[in-house]
Amino acid sequence: MNKVILMGRLTRDPEVRYSQGERAMAVARYSLAVDRRGRRNQDGNEQTADFINCVAFDRAGEFAEKYFRQGMRVLISGRIQTGSYTNKDGIKVYTTDIVVEDQEFADSKGGASGEGGGGYQPVSRPAPSSAIGDGFMNIPDGVEDEGLPFN
Repeated sequence: MNKVILMGRLTRDPEVRYSQGERAMAVARYSLAVDRRGRRNQDGNEQTADFINCVAFDRAGEFAEKYFRQGMRVLISGRIQTGSYTNKDGIKVYTTDIVVEDQEFADSKGGASGEGGGGYQPVSRPAPSSAIGDGFMNIPDGVEDEGLPFN
């Protein structure tokens, strides 16, 4: 099974291109900074992070283009895909990308720390992720406690 789930902050705005052909398809590329839990840098004062390249196709690519901005915390799931190519200097370069199958916001509407981070609204579904700093999600308004599977 090839399945990955990541939560991190966008290192830059997504770069979006459209494929050629009778049906142009969006291809969005972005990078996530994902903290290494429990690891500290050599100074012992800051967490280190991995920078993971992600690619989203078609409607997911359009969604990323429209709503994702640098600094936003997002949650993605998908699969790892590796590849290689030979660069202009004749050196073989190996690549690893996450092909995004699902993506959503991991901060509440006002919680994004990126510039211009507020004011986004997902169109395909409501953002279920009004996550707070401890990793737990807030219960959305209108949901009664009796309907939850725990007390």
